[in-house]
Amino acid sequence: MQPYLSIRQLSKSFGSFTALKQVNLDMYKNEFVCLLGPSGCGKTTLLRLIAGLESPTDGRIAVDGKDITTLPPAKRNFGMVFQSYALFPNLTAYQNVAYGLQNKKWSKKDIDFKVREAFALVDLEHVMQRYPSQLSGGQQQRIALARAIVLSPDMLLLDEPLSALDAKVRVKLRQEIRELQTKLGITTIMVTHDQEEALTMADRIVVMNNAKVVQTGTPQDVYDRPNSPFVADFVGAINFLEDGVWQAGTEGRRAIAVRPEHIEVRAGDAGEGIPAIVRNVEFRGPFYRLNLQMLHSGAGELVTVDVPAQASRELPLAKDARVLLNVPAEKLLSFQAEALAH
Repeated sequence: MQPYLSIRQLSKSFGSFTALKQVNLDMYKNEFVCLLGPSGCGKTTLLRLIAGLESPTDGRIAVDGKDITTLPPAKRNFGMVFQSYALFPNLTAYQNVAYGLQNKKWSKKDIDFKVREAFALVDLEHVMQRYPSQLSGGQQQRIALARAIVLSPDMLLLDEPLSALDAKVRVKLRQEIRELQTKLGITTIMVTHDQEEALTMADRIVVMNNAKVVQTGTPQDVYDRPNSPFVADFVGAINFLEDGVWQAGTEGRRAIAVRPEHIEVRAGDAGEGIPAIVRNVEFRGPFYRLNLQMLHSGAGELVTVDVPAQASRELPLAKDARVLLNVPAEKLLSFQAEALAH
């Protein structure tokens, strides 16, 4: 299948600072892709280059086989939603959504039809005549989304659209955005530093660090099979462990890691397993997070373990309780030790 968006050797420098370095990326029609990474890793720069808001220092961008590297933003037919919403405060919600169509010299009748259709898609017909200051943050973000989709763009670009919202609104809106994207079949790229957003929304995740793409894959691939200690640590919680205790017979020095939910815990200190002592217990609703100190080494290595709330009834969750730990071999992740330093 031919990629819809094709990026080759894309780089961007601002003076002596390299914001993006030789990025290669393919994206397919109707996909929802999340650019995920820490602040300053280059993900917003990549989105702005795709949008045409910045010009690359080097490289090429093509959409549907057509080179758009030097094409101005107005000719790319992309819709963009910013973190700050960027609504005009002196215009009503209706006027904000209609603005782009008015610039295209559409008739009033056609504009009204398209605007009302967009408001229906985001379920906000009842606020069309309100001003941005009269709307909640979630409503403002949905208006910004309506303004982007009303133009029937070829691609939707979202720059951290949910980061300014409170937790409950964020969860609700990410579901709505995903449902809307699926309904419209619009190819979408979203920038986020929130791993939960990426894991729950994306068809594919592009993990970035230090101006480069470091891994691309489905959410499950990236979570279950991270290709580096950085990805393992950034996407989800992880324990990095002493090599010899968990995996015998390893050739050379390796970095061994395991997710907190994959460590099995049993009560007591008799039987097979690695003895440990409970140092701290946190209730997280559906699960308990235990901080345990392993007793196999003089260093007293610390690990984090997640135990489902229901299973926790059979365990001693009190501080200083003794337990035994075990990890199925297939759940262990192994990396070259040298990679841990990067």
